[in-house]
Amino acid sequence: MTHTDTWDELVAVIREMFGDDTMAIYSDTKAADVPGWDSVAHVELMIAVEERFGIRFTTGEAAGMNNVGDMAGFLERHLQSKG
Repeated sequence: MTHTDTWDELVAVIREMFGDDTMAIYSDTKAADVPGWDSVAHVELMIAVEERFGIRFTTGEAAGMNNVGDMAGFLERHLQSKG
């Protein structure tokens, strides 16, 4: 999976989670920028991303994600280590 494929799929998961197919998502998009993205939605999003990509984030990783770019970075590292 290329960087672009990973990003596109991550954006799709976020849009599905928040029910907005046209939501603009950038690497610096953070929870405060998205209506309804609270702590519960964050956990649900982490689970959705893990399920979609077949990976598991550590608690520290999930807590350390300050924006979508951070999430993409952690995700890509997991995918690379999976081989």
